[in-house]
Amino acid sequence: MFDFLEGYDLLGAFWVTVKLTVYSALGSLIWGTLLAGMRVGPVPLMRGFGTAYVNTVRNIPLTVIIVFSSLGLFQTLQITLAGGDDFDVVNFRLAVLSLSLYTAAFVCEALRSGINTVPAGQAEAARALGLSFTQVLRLIILPQAFRSVVNPLANVLIALTKNTTVAAAIGVVEAAYLMKDMIEAEAQLMLISATFAFGFICLTLPTGLLLGWVSKKVAVKR
Repeated sequence: MFDFLEGYDLLGAFWVTVKLTVYSALGSLIWGTLLAGMRVGPVPLMRGFGTAYVNTVRNIPLTVIIVFSSLGLFQTLQITLAGGDDFDVVNFRLAVLSLSLYTAAFVCEALRSGINTVPAGQAEAARALGLSFTQVLRLIILPQAFRSVVNPLANVLIALTKNTTVAAAIGVVEAAYLMKDMIEAEAQLMLISATFAFGFICLTLPTGLLLGWVSKKVAVKR
């Protein structure tokens, strides 16, 4: 029944999807946290940059961003992100960069909503004790904000996992790229589609359940 899988590296393709997800999640979490800090910061220029970035990136299709990274950065500007001349390595890194920059906008908004749940009196008390804005954000605001937005961040992570399929547009051999090749070569459309759908369910469902459990454990009691 599953003879159509012979000759195809199904696990390898999903492993690439997992790596894209993990690397992009880390990148977007770091950049998204910095953006959230800018958006709630006291410097008007940084607030303006953070707001403009989020509103711009969220309204650009991910496909446009990821194709531009390949055609614009790599082929036109010759930016390889230390990937040498290996086409596959370069496009993988560009896909991670694109996914990170795109997803960071959603991480920022989720985290900013968590920052808004922290009572303003806590920040005012910390400033009265002589802490700088950065110290207040790092020591008091962000720890509570992260605990309150585990569920929204889980949704962003699940969306990121599914968004990795867009990397196929620039030749990254992940699950969606392999599925396209298999559909073109095999006469098993329904089985192939069901197989890859099941694979993504196996990636996203445990993630949602685990982070839902974590959210209940770390929730801030107010």
